[in-house]
Amino acid sequence: MEIQLIENQTKGTAIATENSQTAGKMTYSITASNFIIIDHTEVEPNFKGKGVGKKLLYKIVDMARAKHIKILPLCPFAHAMFKKMDDIKDVLKSN
Repeated sequence: MEIQLIENQTKGTAIATENSQTAGKMTYSITASNFIIIDHTEVEPNFKGKGVGKKLLYKIVDMARAKHIKILPLCPFAHAMFKKMDDIKDVLKSN
């Protein structure tokens, strides 16, 4: 599975593809130079249960670490993952 990050000035998308098929995407808003907001996760029905959402999240977490920015997870999926997984909490934006 390949995951690409595509950004413009205020929005970003992580897109997962496998065999030229879109498996899922996670979108985020670039609100400031020091943090982003994950606002939506979508996984195609035939890829559900294969960890696509988690892979998308890890791609964005890796990008946040490289840029030294924090993540505010407003998307229910991303929010639940941040609550559940300790290994990504280093990029969680605190209030």
